[in-house]
Formats: sequence, structure tokens, C-alpha cells
Amino acid sequence: MSDLDNLLASREMVLVAGSGGVGKTTIAAAMGIAAAQRQKGNVLVLTVDPARRLASALGLDEVGNVPVRIDPETFAAAGVKARGELYVAMLDTKAGWDELIRRHAPDVEVRDAVLANPLYQNITSRFVQSHDYLAMEQLHDLHATGEFDLVIVDTPPSRNALSILDAPGRMVDFFGSKLLRWLTVPYRSRIFTVASKPFYQVADRVLGSRFLQDIADFFVLFQAMERGFVRRARAVEALLVDPRTAFVVVTTLETAPSHEAKFLVGALDERKMSLGAVVANRVLPAELAEPEAAASAMALLEAADGRLPARIAKRLDGTERAKKATTTTAAHVLREMASRFDDVALVAAREAERRHELQAAAPAMLTVPWLDGDIHDVRGLGELAEHLRHAE
Repeated sequence: MSDLDNLLASREMVLVAGSGGVGKTTIAAAMGIAAAQRQKGNVLVLTVDPARRLASALGLDEVGNVPVRIDPETFAAAGVKARGELYVAMLDTKAGWDELIRRHAPDVEVRDAVLANPLYQNITSRFVQSHDYLAMEQLHDLHATGEFDLVIVDTPPSRNALSILDAPGRMVDFFGSKLLRWLTVPYRSRIFTVASKPFYQVADRVLGSRFLQDIADFFVLFQAMERGFVRRARAVEALLVDPRTAFVVVTTLETAPSHEAKFLVGALDERKMSLGAVVANRVLPAELAEPEAAASAMALLEAADGRLPARIAKRLDGTERAKKATTTTAAHVLREMASRFDDVALVAAREAERRHELQAAAPAMLTVPWLDGDIHDVRGLGELAEHLRHAE
């Protein structure tokens, strides 16, 4: 089995992380197809990326909060043989918060009061980066149900991915924070209530009737759910460091993305989270940096003044005038390609160096070359899966 097959077969949760623009979403989808090809179980690809690119990558019109199975006929039409079932889903922040409140509320009265609070939707959409925390909650639920044998998670760009990793801890910290104590002081201190009454009256005139009171009401209700939130946050933290969970860092070998990848690899190590592999995407062939490649470029430059342009033109149909123009154009293109080869060779050499640096820190290094065109359907994802499976 390949490094990719071994990784996907040995883990129950794989989080795919990396900086923006490196093909992370496409890699995550291709990994899902690779797993469905080799495993008989149920595989889910979950995106928490607000850009919603996963649907188009899998040829779907839309991806929602409820997992949707990819039709086997879609695989067959694309020439992809799947042994297992592949599902896709995307985090729904609003539905996720409502479910959390129902789960953690100590009683029906608190549940209904929170859901009816006029500031509930506005606050939760901004509260301690709720999208990140909800993503971790949903991962925990998916793992706990046992419905899926493997969950592959397409995370937001790397610095935001760290926010996802740290979201459970931030939730725990929030319940012990000075901010929460300050917001709920009016309910815990009669003296404070009397002293702060003039302030609340002025604030209400400036911000609107009962603005601060509504905020205080909400957080008092929220504090009543502390035990449930903290317990689940600790469980999510344990899942992220569980041996059954692994991270795959996706990058290109350009300067900025590769530095981001090194940063993320180090951050995972600090958090005692398992790195399964690094995927270097859109990589130039290492042979371009070899002396033989430079010699070939020089030979191509010399050939531009010989018969090669005419031979290229001869393969094209058209009038003699068009052939003459094509010969001239072909000669120009050959000279440009040969003269610019040094720049390409330099890029290839630098990529090889960055690849070596990342390889030293990764248990497995998967390299994907530049492919023709964009990948936007299952057939293309299947081809990418094969590249990942045979990557070195």
C-alpha cells in the first residue's frame, strides 16, 4: 500500500490544513475519493471553509449541513471504481448553535430563554470565533456516532486552522474570563446593581432600550450552560490529540506557502497533534534543475535557428503564407522558452530545497506535479487521487 493508503486506512479523522490558494480543498476531496476506492466503509469529506468550494470540486450544486452521498453512477461515469461510499457535508453555523443550546441547556426554561433572546443570533455569529468551535463540536459528534469510518476535514487557511485547533481551549478560557464575570456582575451583586443603574440608563438612551440588559441576560443564561460546554470542549481537545486523528498539511513550494506549512507543522508538534503527511502541490519536476536540462535548453536555442521551426510549421495545415508566419512564430517561441529556462531551473532548484526541508519534518511527503487545467469534476479528482497514491 502507498503512504496515502496507509494513512487513510489507519485513521478515523484526517484534518487537511494549509494556507489559501494551495489546492487544499481539492486535495481533501481527492483524498476522500482515494479512501472510497480502497475502503469498503463510509467516508465523509467535511468542509468548514466558508468559501464553499467543495461542492463544485465534487460536481455538486450545493453542499449543506446534512451529509449527502455521491451517487455511484457519478463515479461510474467518471471511470472511478469505488468500493466504499463517499459523503460530503458543510458546517451550518446557525443550525449548529441551536443544537448546542438545546444540548447544553440545564432545563427547558433556559433553552427557550436563550433561543428567544433578541441578541442571540448576532452574538453567536461573532462569539469566540463560533465557526471554529462549532466545527470542532461537529467533528466530535460525527466521530461519536460511528456512522463514518473516516472523516476528512477541509479546514480554513492555516492561521485560521490554528484558530480551529485552539477553539475548544478558548471556550474553556471564556467561562473563566474576567469579561464573563463583568457582564454578569449585575446579577451577582446588589451593590453593583444600585451603583450601575445611572450608567445603564445613559447607555439605554444612547444604544437603545435595554441594550446592555439584553447582553447581560444572554450571558447569565449562557453561564448556566458552562458545565456542558466545558466538558465537551475537553472531549474535543482529547479527540484532536488522539492517535486515531491525523493532520495533512497541504502547500505549494513557493516561498510564502512553504513557510506557512513549516509554521503549521511546528504548531502541530507543539500541541502534540499527529502529523500524517505533507502534500506539496503543483511542483515542478526536480530534473529541471539538473545540468542535463540546461544542456537541453541550449540545444533548443540552437535549433531555433535551424530546421526545427519549419518542421513544426509543416505539421499544421494552411496556406504557404500561414506556414511562413507559423515558422517565424515557432522560432520565436523556441528562443523565448530556451532563453527563459534559467529562471525555470532556478525555481525548480529552490522548490527542491524547500521540499527537502519539509520532508525532514514529515513522516510522509507526497508530491503532486502541475496538472493540465483546473480540477472541477470527479474524473479530475480521481486522477489527482492516483497522483497522491503514487507520489514520492
